[in-house]
Amino acid sequence: MQMKLIPRLLPIALLLATLSPAMAQVSPAARQGGGSIPIVLGAGYSNFSMDWGPGHRSSGITAWVDLYPFPGIVRNLGIEAEGRTSQWGNPIPNLRQDTGQFGAIYSYSGFSRIHPYAKGLVGIGSMDFPPFKPTPNYKHDTFMVNSVAGGADFQAFQNLWIRADYEYQWWHNVFGGTFTPNGITVGAHWDFRSANSR
Repeated sequence: MQMKLIPRLLPIALLLATLSPAMAQVSPAARQGGGSIPIVLGAGYSNFSMDWGPGHRSSGITAWVDLYPFPGIVRNLGIEAEGRTSQWGNPIPNLRQDTGQFGAIYSYSGFSRIHPYAKGLVGIGSMDFPPFKPTPNYKHDTFMVNSVAGGADFQAFQNLWIRADYEYQWWHNVFGGTFTPNGITVGAHWDFRSANSR
């Protein structure tokens, strides 16, 4: 009885023996490439000149998401979405400027622990302001905004990076002119990419 089972089990044993090296090879390869998502998530403190006169600065919070979907030689080119609110500490009551923008970012990864970058963004700006005498109910408006910015990311620990950023904005058709808020942001982000894909 046992001798009859051996010929039947032999092909199954040979099949399992053939597949086991393949499984052993696939598993480490999957772990090696796994966990690398081409996304950067960050937030920081901003201080901006609001372009409402000399010394009119305001503090706020900025958040950003960078996506680096391209492989190979263009891996440093990404897409950024950025949101900012600037509303605290300014000398004008009820003045607030918020922006939501997206665009392109290029982050140079030729240095291991410092990545200088430049970006260009476009989007919408929302502004609350004190009412003017002729139009007391006109206290809020939205405008097209575009920006250029540059700075550097500094590696603090593994996937944690510190960002220092300067941004210059153009708010179009604000009371018949162009406003140019500009300022700095200092914050931190988590880079979900693996070290060899940065």
